[in-house]
Amino acid sequence: MSHSLKVVGESQKRMYGPRGILVCGFSSDERKAILKMFNNKKFKNLPVIFTANEDKMELMKDMIKRAHQTGLDSKCRMERAIIMSGLTEKEFHRTMSAYKKLKLPKPLWATLTPTSENWTVDALISELSSERLHLEK
Repeated sequence: MSHSLKVVGESQKRMYGPRGILVCGFSSDERKAILKMFNNKKFKNLPVIFTANEDKMELMKDMIKRAHQTGLDSKCRMERAIIMSGLTEKEFHRTMSAYKKLKLPKPLWATLTPTSENWTVDALISELSSERLHLEK
């Protein structure tokens, strides 16, 4: 499943997929902090979707189409990950900068791609985790 990592520029070019953020894992308080961050005016009209334990086998393309705040109060024991879809390159960098200010645990980061949209949530998180281990070596 491995794919190549690409550098994201700083343009207003919109990246692949429908506009939204998929948040996997995180505690209830962490989820609320992330939602508050995205409700900021800098992130206008950006749907934020949260995974639940039972979403592991759902396809990414189906998850990212869910309604804003879906799953906010659900429990999720998956590894922490944030998957961005349809953001501009500038929004991508703004998201990562804003997240760092929250001082929450480091998540796995990804953008939706034509390949990964057909993966399950579990498969994508496993791939991201493997990539992180490889990069840390």
